[in-house]
Amino acid sequence: MQTVVNGKPLVYLDNSASSQVPQVVIERGSKYLREEHSNIHRGVHYLSQRATTAFEGAREKVRRFINAREARECIFVRGCTEGINLVMHGYGRKFVSEGDEIVVSEMEHHANIVPWQMLCEEKGARLRVIPMNDAGELLLDEYEALLNERTKLVCVMHVSNALGTVNPIKEIVARAHKQGVPVLVDGAQAAPHLKIDVQDLDADFYIISGHKMFAPTGSGVVYGKAELLERMNPFLGGGDMIRTVTFEKTTYAGLPNKLEAGTPAIASQIGLGAAIDYLNSLDREAAHAHEQELLRYATEKLTAIEGVRIVGTAREKVCVVSFTIEGVHPHDVGTILDQEGIAIRAGHHCAQPVMQHFHIPATARASFAFYNTKGEVDRLAGAVAKCVEVFS
Repeated sequence: MQTVVNGKPLVYLDNSASSQVPQVVIERGSKYLREEHSNIHRGVHYLSQRATTAFEGAREKVRRFINAREARECIFVRGCTEGINLVMHGYGRKFVSEGDEIVVSEMEHHANIVPWQMLCEEKGARLRVIPMNDAGELLLDEYEALLNERTKLVCVMHVSNALGTVNPIKEIVARAHKQGVPVLVDGAQAAPHLKIDVQDLDADFYIISGHKMFAPTGSGVVYGKAELLERMNPFLGGGDMIRTVTFEKTTYAGLPNKLEAGTPAIASQIGLGAAIDYLNSLDREAAHAHEQELLRYATEKLTAIEGVRIVGTAREKVCVVSFTIEGVHPHDVGTILDQEGIAIRAGHHCAQPVMQHFHIPATARASFAFYNTKGEVDRLAGAVAKCVEVFS
């Protein structure tokens, strides 16, 4: 990246909010807009056929990337928020009743709390919360104690956007399945960093957001086991999700069309396919090892600065370092770092219950991708030290 901010080369450490987009991904989306632009499905003309082939080709790339059994189990959405709401409306409103319970965790992003609160309020159901310890790790025995005959769904994130914690999803799913409870996994923060195998995890729903994994905004996927997706009601009604329409009755198309009403974000989803091609071209193990080294190095450098506290010290983490500086509001930290050409995120990270757990209003968060370097970590640490000096 050649961008200069306040006279300094930009250091981009806000990857958990949105990762940068590789040139090959930009070029693939541009090619669609330049050479293939047309609406997909139903069209018999040349451009529509090309666009449809590219769009459905991206779906197959997603299927392989997450190891779904069938491409029809991969529903295109604009991102994780829309995906979770799709499951809430299509599955939750159909199968959750008064007195039922939905389990979420204390570390969830608001997108995996608010829709379930809305559903509980509508249905007279109850939201139960898996607690976490002060390292930012879920307490699995207390989680298992929450599961009972009233539990209708468990909704938990694979990786915490606020803490970096990698949750033991396979075990969480297994414990829920012993009680016959399906599990929805928010995989927004996991997909850029970890190998995802939905069949191995046995997740019932797994949701990813393209712009966290080097794809354009407006792209994402809901994976669902076919038997569950088939039982769901459509989230939206309109074009391309129907089989027949009369004024007396509408019948719905099969998967995935039933859950993809209207014209989708075609260029963005094709871009998601290109981002997957890009990720597959990398040595993922080497990239992960590099990110883990950046995490270790950044934690070491920041911890050495007087007054800095790392928030989230789980044994299993991805490359997210949330921190506070004694006596300095995180927004001020973010502002000073921006003056030094360093982009981080400051705030509650759409995870206010996490902040409440640690009795803080917000954190400063540096989040890394494989393209970041130790030199950039050094610049981060230097800027944080300057921040401490300014406010001391």
